[in-house]
Amino acid sequence: MPRNFAELVDVFLSIISLVIPLIFSLALLVIVWKIIEAWVLNPGDQTKIDEGKQYALWGILVLVVMSGFWAIVGILRGSLFGV
Repeated sequence: MPRNFAELVDVFLSIISLVIPLIFSLALLVIVWKIIEAWVLNPGDQTKIDEGKQYALWGILVLVVMSGFWAIVGILRGSLFGV
């Protein structure tokens, strides 16, 4: 049980630090599956290929945003709490 605000924030940051790699893994798994589905399983279907391209683009953008969020959490944790 946290005794002060700094410990409470540290608990939340610890939970976020555990959840973010799980979200990264799930996002990467979805991206890889959609790319395999589009280009390996349905190579002649242009709509599936276009859908795969969209998933790849949005997936990369999501991973970049999540990386930035994780970096911000790390910076805040290091600068405010010295952890």
